[in-house]
Amino acid sequence: MRLATWNVNSLKVRMERALEWVSYAQPDILCLQETKLGDAAFPHMAFSALGYESVHHGSGQWNGVAILSRVGLEDAVMGFADGADPDQDTRLITARCGGVRVCSVYVPNGRSVSSDHYIYKLSWLARLTGHLGLLSSPDDHVAVCGDFNIAPEDRDVWDTAAFVGSTHVTPEERAALASLEAWGLVDAFRARWQEDKLYTYWDYRAGDFHEHRGMRIDLILVSRALAGKVGWALVDRNARKGKLPSDHAPLFVDLEV
Repeated sequence: MRLATWNVNSLKVRMERALEWVSYAQPDILCLQETKLGDAAFPHMAFSALGYESVHHGSGQWNGVAILSRVGLEDAVMGFADGADPDQDTRLITARCGGVRVCSVYVPNGRSVSSDHYIYKLSWLARLTGHLGLLSSPDDHVAVCGDFNIAPEDRDVWDTAAFVGSTHVTPEERAALASLEAWGLVDAFRARWQEDKLYTYWDYRAGDFHEHRGMRIDLILVSRALAGKVGWALVDRNARKGKLPSDHAPLFVDLEV
């Protein structure tokens, strides 16, 4: 089973590239983030023509998440399952695909450490952990995929000095991610690769992609029941090249299930 995640940074702008990538990469399950579409505008039929069922949770101009599956798709949950006030930012969708409970997540950026957005980010991550506990167990087949806006370790940013005092690398953010993993999740990419300078995001500015000034902030976290089944993992840097690319590259892992 090939499980993939990709922050497309506007599906309307990137639709042609998304269809091209799906056609050649052939993921069984694809989680999308930052679609920037409302639900009525999501192109279900275009993906259906390629053999995918799809669900989408989005409100329009910002954010938006989706799951595509060619191995079945059921029990979709839009947002958090805790019954509290909905998160209006449409950053989370969950469904069962091929026997795996899959979450597509677009974790808040946090903006700056001194802002309310940073507090929101930490509380959102805590709420995500609770969401998982309501829907599944660490002993189940679970995958949480998406743009976490957190570099798990110093080796996941191109230069630690460039991020001093910034979000994405603070102890509090990394502790929130560690708490999510402590629930029973494993970083699937790191289960396969331990090398440094393996990134998924490069800013559009200042030639960052060509200079390889990047960050690894897109993750696929899998439950312990799946962690031992990771056979391959790849960041597809080619999808970050060419005309009108997203600032993120797709990440996928192959699971021997």
